[in-house]
Amino acid sequence: MSTIKKFAGQTAIYGLSTIISRMIYFILTPIYTRTLTVGANGVFTTVYGSASIINNILAFGMETTYFRYLQKREDNKQQVYNNAFGVIIAVSLLFLVFGLFFLDPIVTYMQAGVAKDHADYTFYVKCFFVILVLDAFCVMPFAKLRAEGRPMKYAIIKCSNIALVMTLNLFFLFGVPFIISHHLLGGDWMQSWYRHGWVGYVFLANAIASGLTILLLLPEVLQLRLKFDVAMYSEMFMYSWPVLIANISYIINESLDKVMLKHILPSGIADRDVGIYGTCAKIALFLSLFVNAFKLGAEPFFFSHSKNKNAGETYARIMNYFVIMVAVICVGLVANVNILATFIVGKETHEVKHHIVYNPFWQGLGVVPPLLFGYLSLGIYMNLSVWYKLSDQTKYGLYISGIGAVLTILLNWLLIPRYSYMASAWISFAAYATMMVLSYIWGQKNYPIPYNLKKNLAYIIVSGVFVFLSFTVFKRNIFVGNGLLLLFAAGAYYFERRELKAIFKR
Repeated sequence: MSTIKKFAGQTAIYGLSTIISRMIYFILTPIYTRTLTVGANGVFTTVYGSASIINNILAFGMETTYFRYLQKREDNKQQVYNNAFGVIIAVSLLFLVFGLFFLDPIVTYMQAGVAKDHADYTFYVKCFFVILVLDAFCVMPFAKLRAEGRPMKYAIIKCSNIALVMTLNLFFLFGVPFIISHHLLGGDWMQSWYRHGWVGYVFLANAIASGLTILLLLPEVLQLRLKFDVAMYSEMFMYSWPVLIANISYIINESLDKVMLKHILPSGIADRDVGIYGTCAKIALFLSLFVNAFKLGAEPFFFSHSKNKNAGETYARIMNYFVIMVAVICVGLVANVNILATFIVGKETHEVKHHIVYNPFWQGLGVVPPLLFGYLSLGIYMNLSVWYKLSDQTKYGLYISGIGAVLTILLNWLLIPRYSYMASAWISFAAYATMMVLSYIWGQKNYPIPYNLKKNLAYIIVSGVFVFLSFTVFKRNIFVGNGLLLLFAAGAYYFERRELKAIFKR
């Protein structure tokens, strides 16, 4: 039990830092919706969706490979770090050179025919080149902190990054206009270049924050030695390239729907619908936070404990706790979806000159339940994926994620023209659920782990029923929803009370 407590402690720190950082983004979302147009929010969502795919290419699957080879090559950990970090640096610099060379075609593609914004999109793309390359350079230093069991430093650096992002956003969107309007020191100079409501300031803030992050990670960066072991890397490459393709497929599942919405929907409504979808999807952010925090702690933990005698039982027990937690979070978020929506996008209606005006973002709340259960399926899949990583059968990760990506692309292409972003939300759930089922079936055949399938399914199904009742039957009534949340949490505690008491006693 102490092993699980150690895992829970480190995951809690990763989780706290993730929650703090994402909470700041959560706070920024209503600021964006109130200071930027719906179309500008769509631009923001589209560009970030495209960049996330590139980010995984630059990482080249080296993060997971690094954790695996630390365990396989315990006698030469420095060389493992050199190899993994060196590859990322080489790939990132190559990307930067080609990106600058093909800058104009990239800008033309990103702006999708909005000719008047060519200079603006050029600035956005240049900022993202900087962000992507600097973030890629941070991948291995952050992985090193996780592998060495230093979640506190990891958390401090992550929180520093997001704190600077928020500070700069507030400065550009509110501070500069205040200085100009009140004729304070520097106001005349700022007025000569400042543009009200320009989304480019959001990108600039992220680029500056990425520069701060690499500076804070300099102690880890400077531990890199310019020594490359070709023989070792040939082994690492055979392990990493399926991980790379699997990661790209995952990002396709996560982000390509927004890009496809932008390019499939008519130009008159594309940015609006992408903005609505991307903004409402942030309500599912809290469950995504838990899933991402779990991954940060789980990956190095699973590798480091793979040689333990009872490793399988430990993985199964962690799965039980994980399913319960994500199921409770799903029910809780849906129970309070109206409160979260009001905070993010404002009230559902407001009066303008004796007319009731409806907030366009509220019409997208229907995406929240399927997205939540998509994240639930994704989290379980991340748990299950331990089998092919530990058995060096990463090709299965490629197969599973590839199937999910094909489903995402094909179904979005067929259904977006008719159902817009609602199709994307349900397709996301379907793709992740398919990946989860495939991973379980293949995993039990190749690397059996004694998961409690009946118990986990019971929690998932009951939480799904409660979410349906709360959102659809009782029309998002906050009192009924939270009553169902308390009932679900009490039931989970009743059935798990013996094991929970044993943990608390220790």
